[in-house]
Amino acid sequence: MKIRLHVDGQVVTATLHDNATARDFADLLPLSLTLTDYARIERIAYLTRKLNPEGAKAGVLVKAGDIAYYAPWGNLAIFVEDGDGDYSGGLVRLGRVETGLPALQHPGPLKVTIERVAD
Repeated sequence: MKIRLHVDGQVVTATLHDNATARDFADLLPLSLTLTDYARIERIAYLTRKLNPEGAKAGVLVKAGDIAYYAPWGNLAIFVEDGDGDYSGGLVRLGRVETGLPALQHPGPLKVTIERVAD
């Protein structure tokens, strides 16, 4: 599933993976969120409810452009830089940014609207 993020007048495109957690996230769309900086490498926002992490791996190696859900806190995480090489426990990969990542690399807070893209 394709999604579009509107960030400060710029458009970011992404694709969601086909897993239960990503489908649960898609059910929340459209969403308006404020992304804040976390640990310099990611932008996070808390969702309106927790997602279903069923069938997800215990953790993932993160790369710039990854869109993930951090199950312990219930937040969306968009990685704007590569991780340090460690696997991040509790993260469920939702998808990947395809274009426009620099719009998310600006220091926050960033007002973002996320919507599905019609097929």
